[in-house]
Amino acid sequence: MIKPPRIWISNATPKKGELLRVRAQMEHVMESGLRTDPATGKLRPRNIIQRFEALLDKQPLFAWTPGISIAQNPYIEFTFLARSSGELHFVWHDDAGQTLRAQKTVTVG
Repeated sequence: MIKPPRIWISNATPKKGELLRVRAQMEHVMESGLRTDPATGKLRPRNIIQRFEALLDKQPLFAWTPGISIAQNPYIEFTFLARSSGELHFVWHDDAGQTLRAQKTVTVG
């Protein structure tokens, strides 16, 4: 996980009760551990995203645990109702022990 993820929010300044759509995409190889490296003839080590979490401040909004059949550069989309302003926190954890974090501000008017 090297490059920062791309995050889109349908409206960063929604009215209270408005449905917000969040889309996130990050670059990751999502190596299943089932493919052979042609140079060495050995299996490539598994390295997939183990868990994705989205929180508004400390309140969980969405969690996802993908499997090995997910394509590289996973795209995630979810919706939630705007109830209060805060920081949207996004966290990705992978098999290699890396954690990637991103955040966006939502201001409810």
